[in-house]
Amino acid sequence: MAQFKRQKRNISGWLILNKPFDVSSTEAVGKLRWLFSAKKAGHAGTLDPLATGILPIAFGEATKTVPFVQDGLKTYRFSIVWGTATSTEDAEGEVIGTSEVRPSEADVLAQLPRFTGTISQVPPAYSAIKIDGARAYDRARAGEQLEMPPREVTIDRFDLIEQGAAQSTFEIDCEKGTYVRALARDLAEALGTRGHVGKLHRAAVGPFTDEDAIDIADVEALAAEARDDLLMPVSAGLTGLAEITLDERQTSAVRHGNPALLTGAGAPIALDECWASHRGQAVAIGFVEKGQFNPTRVILPGT
Repeated sequence: MAQFKRQKRNISGWLILNKPFDVSSTEAVGKLRWLFSAKKAGHAGTLDPLATGILPIAFGEATKTVPFVQDGLKTYRFSIVWGTATSTEDAEGEVIGTSEVRPSEADVLAQLPRFTGTISQVPPAYSAIKIDGARAYDRARAGEQLEMPPREVTIDRFDLIEQGAAQSTFEIDCEKGTYVRALARDLAEALGTRGHVGKLHRAAVGPFTDEDAIDIADVEALAAEARDDLLMPVSAGLTGLAEITLDERQTSAVRHGNPALLTGAGAPIALDECWASHRGQAVAIGFVEKGQFNPTRVILPGT
């Protein structure tokens, strides 16, 4: 008997997943893509399998807005377990170093300014960064000793939430490319001890926060025809950009990849990056030059 083959659908929008513990970002996207029978899906920023929290999942035309979400500010809450360093710099790895030193609250607070602002950071060897064409974590798991090149990252806020002898809890706001595991490692070493991330939760990515998040179980509990009601519009990923409102004629031109002359007293003359809408729906991403909106990515209608 031939097996029933699911019909894939052209659906578009954002679903903000509260990614569960011990599930990879790729697995989570695959599961949601299956639940929605979606032709196309992706995510805006990988979360480690042992991390929980905000994983914005884009369907269909929303995938065109992923870079704008990825570039947004991120908020993490995490714990540092004092006294042990691990191979992966989190609870998954093997212990590779220990220390009897346990920092005081005063010691911790004194070091936080050193890790706030733009800093140099050596990413973990167990990361998705490509080294000579291969993922660093694949090479590290194969037993290679990798020299990870340092990079500049920006920490906008670094707060101590709770201090304990065995572990401490922190919250940070950071920009793209920051590795919390590396931050935990470096802070511990600056305090004269060793440390690794015990728990990690991402509380915000760009415009999306914990308040927007939904569990996979809640999606599964709904009838298939009701799941689309969970989706946020494509434009939800573009709130960090200026919005240009188009009329019917301008929209028609832009939908065909052509520029549109902007009219009216408040029409901008120049914008490096913006998005255009018509009747509340995203039409295109582009820029304004000499009073014309120029589309660089057209968003198909009905999204």
